[in-house]
This record gives sequence, structure tokens and C-alpha cells, in this order.
Amino acid sequence: MAEPVDIDREAVRWARRDEGLPLLVLLHGYGSDERDLFALVPFLPEGAAVASLPAPLPAPWPMPGRSWYSIDELERRDPASVTAAADAVLRWLEAEAAAAPSIALLGFSQGASVALQAMRRAPERIAAVVNLSGYAAPGDLAGDDALRERRTPVFWGRGTHDDVIPPALVDHTAQWLPDHAELTGRVYPGLTHSVSEDELGDVRRFLDGWLASVQAPASRESVDG
Repeated sequence: MAEPVDIDREAVRWARRDEGLPLLVLLHGYGSDERDLFALVPFLPEGAAVASLPAPLPAPWPMPGRSWYSIDELERRDPASVTAAADAVLRWLEAEAAAAPSIALLGFSQGASVALQAMRRAPERIAAVVNLSGYAAPGDLAGDDALRERRTPVFWGRGTHDDVIPPALVDHTAQWLPDHAELTGRVYPGLTHSVSEDELGDVRRFLDGWLASVQAPASRESVDG
């Protein structure tokens, strides 16, 4: 069992902070920090509040930035450290976003794996996930059966030239996601372990769909009232 970790709430970066808006949470990759994915805000839908979280651990010297869990976890079958990071995100959500009407997670690489793990730990809390160049951690979790029934929308984008994530984990994710989520996926020719303009366009359309699904019940309630 991995030691609990926590998010530094003072370091979180916000755009359009509003408890009444749906919330999009950004989870950066290994060796980066909360400023990295925050640069994507101009490319994301304007109808959501956005919070970019710092990973809880410093990356090992001499790597700059922070990490969600040890990079050695890429080669292990024990998801405990990934789960500990996901639980830190969920505790942050409980403390800082309890009133948000809907929550989506967008992660890159390690952050994407944490986003998927948080969805598995709390299927009822996470409405959509964007997985950019990440993977689903091996192993079974208690929420997996509920997730299979719920079919949470997940976008998975990766590049043909991404040599960072081991092929075995890519293969595992390719089998696991369609069985547990409503998957939208695209493989980008020539893309390395990074994000392209084409991918950002696909992410924007996916998140527009998430926001439309949040707004639709509210519109029906207005008509019924």
C-alpha cells in the first residue's frame, strides 16, 4: 500500500473559477508542473471553470518539475502509487469543488493515468476523462464494475511515434478502455509523446460534448418547471 499524498492547494492555478460552472481539472505529466497544461486554457471550451493541479511529489533530481508517482511504476503491475495520486485528486475535489455540477479530468502522460484511476475510484463523481498519451493502470479496482455499467465518456489520443509508454501498457489500455468506458480514440501519425493542434481540436470537440450533456438536463428541468 502506497503512502498517502496530497495536492498543494496554494499552487493550483485557476481560470474562470466559479462554483456554479462545470469544472475541468488539468493533470500535468512527469517532470512538469501546474503551469504546463494551463497554457492550453485558450484552446479549451469557455463554459467551464478550469483548475490545473500540481503533482504531489518532486521529480527525482536532476529532473525538473514534479511527479504523480515514481516513474518505475511504468514497469510494475501494482497500481498502488497511481491510486494514491488519484485519491489525492479526489480529496482535493471534495475540499475545493464539492459544489461543481459536473467534473471532467484532462491529463497528459502520468497525469492521464491518474485521471483514469480517479474515474475508477469514483465513477459517480467523474463525468468525462481526456487521456493524452497516458495509460490505464493494470489491476482491478472496486469501482470497475460500476464504471462498466456507467460507460463514462473517455477520449484517448496518442501518437504513432510515442516511445515513452511501454507497448504492453498501450495494449492493455486498448483492451481495457472499450470494456469500461464510452471510448473516443484517435492515433495521430508521426506524433511523439506530445500534443498536436489536430489533437487539441479533437479534445475541444469532446469537451464541448461533455458540456452539452451537462446543459441538457438543466434545459429540460427549466422546461418542466
